[in-house]
Amino acid sequence: MKTNEWWRHAVVYQIYPQSFKDTNNDGIGDLRGVIEKLDYIKSIGVNTLWLTPVFESPLIDNGYDVSDYKKIASDFGTMQDMEKLITEAHRHGLKLIFDLVVNHSSDKHQWFQESKLSRNNAYSDYYIWRDPRPDGTAPSNLGSVFGGSAWTYVKTRNQYYLHLFAQEQPDLNWDSKELRYAVYDIMDFWLAKGVDGFRMDSISFLSKNTNFDDVPVEDNKKLGAYYYGTANGPHIHEYLQEMHQVIYSKYPNIMLVGETPHTSMQQAKLYVEPNRKELNMVFQFEHMHVDYGEYGRYSDVTFKMSDLRQSMARWQEAISWNALYLGNHDQPRLVSRFGNEGRYREKSAKMLAMIQILQKGTPFIYQGDEIGMTNAHFTRLSQYRDLEAHNTAKFLQAKQLSKEQTMNFLARKSRDNARTPMQWQNDVNAGFSAGKPWIDVNTNYDNINVNDAQNDKSSILTFYQRLIALKLQSRLTIDGDFTLINANDSSVFAYQRQLGSQKLIVLGSFSEKKVRYVLPKELMNVQGKLVLSNYQDTSKYLTQTLFLRPYEGVVYLINEQHE
Repeated sequence: MKTNEWWRHAVVYQIYPQSFKDTNNDGIGDLRGVIEKLDYIKSIGVNTLWLTPVFESPLIDNGYDVSDYKKIASDFGTMQDMEKLITEAHRHGLKLIFDLVVNHSSDKHQWFQESKLSRNNAYSDYYIWRDPRPDGTAPSNLGSVFGGSAWTYVKTRNQYYLHLFAQEQPDLNWDSKELRYAVYDIMDFWLAKGVDGFRMDSISFLSKNTNFDDVPVEDNKKLGAYYYGTANGPHIHEYLQEMHQVIYSKYPNIMLVGETPHTSMQQAKLYVEPNRKELNMVFQFEHMHVDYGEYGRYSDVTFKMSDLRQSMARWQEAISWNALYLGNHDQPRLVSRFGNEGRYREKSAKMLAMIQILQKGTPFIYQGDEIGMTNAHFTRLSQYRDLEAHNTAKFLQAKQLSKEQTMNFLARKSRDNARTPMQWQNDVNAGFSAGKPWIDVNTNYDNINVNDAQNDKSSILTFYQRLIALKLQSRLTIDGDFTLINANDSSVFAYQRQLGSQKLIVLGSFSEKKVRYVLPKELMNVQGKLVLSNYQDTSKYLTQTLFLRPYEGVVYLINEQHE
C-alpha cells in the first residue's frame, strides 16, 4: 500500500458531536465529550474519525450552515479543545477527518453579508445571483431541498440568490476563482493543524449550469426538482482537479470523500478514478432509494432485499473504490430500516454490519450502530428538531395526508432518528448529559447502551470488534475482488471476496424465518472454515446446503493455497 493510500485500510467512525457526549451539562454534546470517549472509540477497532460540522453556525441545519469556517462554535467548545482533540486522536492512533460544507455557507457568513450589499464589491460574485424575471418573480421554478423556491430576493441588489437548501444557506459560486481559493485556504488552515482529510458535503452541486431555465416538477411538488441542472455541472471535475493540485501538492497523504447526491454510476467513476486526481471515494445514494415512495424518501414503503443487493453489487463491480455505508446522520437507524428492531434486533444488526463492512471499500460506521440503536419513534411533531422534518410535515399535510400518516412517515424516515443522544448507560438521559438534552433521548436506553454492551461477550458491540478485526487482518478483505453468489435468491444476500487462491464467503439472511440455502456447484467441494457468525452454534465447516436461521450471518474462509 502506498503511504498516501491509508484510506484503503480505514474503518471510519462517524461522530455527530451534538449528540455524542455532553461534558458541561448544557444538553449539547461537545468536543471534550469526544476526547473523553476516545478510549471507547479506539476499543471498537476503528482507526479513523469523521466529525460532522462543529464550526460557528446559527444551526439552522444543525451546523451544515457555516458562518465562520475557522472558528469553533461555542456550543462545542474552543479552538484549544479542537487542537487537543486532534492531538489526542492521533495519540490514540486515530486519523481525523472533518466535514467540509462548501456548496453553501450560512447567510450570516461575512462573505454573504458583504455580497448582498452591492453588485460590485470584493465578494459580489462569491454567491449565485440572478436578475428577476420581467414581472419581478424568481429567475426560474427551481425548488429547494427543504421546500419552497430555491431563490430568495434581496432588495439592495434587486436580485435573487440561489439556495438549493434552506434560504439561510446561500449557494457559493464556484465559478469564482477567488471563492475557490478562499475554500482551499480553509482546507489548508485545518490540514496545517493536523486534520487528515475531509468528507465534502453535497460536492456534486459545486458546478451548475448557469442558465437556470425552468425545470421539470417532481415528487408531487409545485416547484421544479432542485437537482435539475445543478448536479454534476460542466466544471465540477475541473474544479476538483484544481483542488487536488493545490492541496495535495502540500498535503499528499490526506483522504477526500465526496458526498454526491443525484450522481449516476458513470458520473461517479469520474470522481474516483485514481489517474484523474479528484476524490478517493464518494457517498452515492442509489441504495438509499430502495424504499422511496410517492413523496420521495418520506414513505411507508418497505424495501426489497433484492433491490438493495442489486444496487450495492452494481457499485461494487463498477467503481474502483467504494464508501460503504447503510446509515449516517442523514438516514434513519439501519437496524430499524433494513433489519428487525424487535425480536431480532441483535441478530439483524450483526448481519447487516457483516454484509456492509466486508464488501470492498472503506466502511463508515455511524455512532450508536455498534450497539444497535434504533429509530426514536417520536409521537409528537414537537419532538422533532430537524428543519426537514417540519417542512416535510407541512408538505404532507398539504397533500391531505392524515396526521397519523404524516407521523408514521417521520417515525420511519426522519433524520432525527439518527440524531438522538448516544446511549452510554442505563442512567439519567442515557448518560449523555446531566442537563436537558437538545433532543429527546430514545426511551429504550435502559436496554440498549454501551455499558451493558461492554459487559456482554455476545453483544453487538463485541461482534463489531471481531468483524472490524477480520476486515483489517488481511489483503483478502481489503483488496479482494467482489462477486455476488446466487444473485436471484429471494432471502439471502451472499457474496464472495477473492484474492489469489483465498476466498471469503459472506452470507446474510434477511428473513425472519429459517431458510434453506444451496451454494452454487463451483463451491461444492471446497474446504471452508467458519471465521464469523452471529449465532453461537453455527457449523464450523462450509457445506453446500445451509439452513440459515432468522437474520443469520456467516463468513467462511476458503484457503486453497498449498504449502
